[in-house]
Amino acid sequence: MPAILEPKSEDSGKLILVPTPIGNLDDITLRAINVLKKVDWIVCEDTNHSKKLLAHFQISKPLLQYHEQGNYLKKLQQIVQRLHQGSTIALITSAGTPSISDPGYALIRECINQKIDVECLPGPTALIPALVVSGLPTNRFVFEGFLSPSKRKKRLLEIAQEFRTTIIYESPLRIHRLLNELIQLGLSSRKGCIIRELTKRFEEILRGSLLELLEQIQSRELKGELIVIIEGKEKE
Repeated sequence: MPAILEPKSEDSGKLILVPTPIGNLDDITLRAINVLKKVDWIVCEDTNHSKKLLAHFQISKPLLQYHEQGNYLKKLQQIVQRLHQGSTIALITSAGTPSISDPGYALIRECINQKIDVECLPGPTALIPALVVSGLPTNRFVFEGFLSPSKRKKRLLEIAQEFRTTIIYESPLRIHRLLNELIQLGLSSRKGCIIRELTKRFEEILRGSLLELLEQIQSRELKGELIVIIEGKEKE
């Protein structure tokens, strides 16, 4: 028998997920700007970073910092309490759509559990433009985000057997290691793409087999944010 949900409090506020640009500030939507101007509070990962973004669009709102470091569960409950008191709160991340490779998921889940309205605006996210510009199949894909250090070997073995296109966020410090690991798993001829600094001034797109990509960056020290797209395994 399905669980019976208690009626929502009439005084409850709303959590609005607001995507912000991943690089080029022109990518923010008019709706996002309007929402950020109207909410009571803005929850963000990095207050200094967010202050610069908001100042650019002449938005002045009180900020609440929320990230995975420190006692984030206490911060989460403080945010939920404000929502129960009737506040309308926007959740933004340092770049892109909240909850994609950031701690927004826990806050969203808690709001849903406590029957607080959650709304998500459409907007910038790095993985879809990177997938499309890679030239690799887009009909089916897997998003890995940042590989967990404790599960890295297992994930790489799964990627080697994956038939769908795979999207990975990677650090410039680990990009050479990633390509070497994939090549050692027999993926040297598998097609791939590295997208660096997407939408930013020094955007760069490298395409080729994984072995060719490694050769292209072998003597380079890449900087900035990297997205790696890997072709799926061919079906026999």
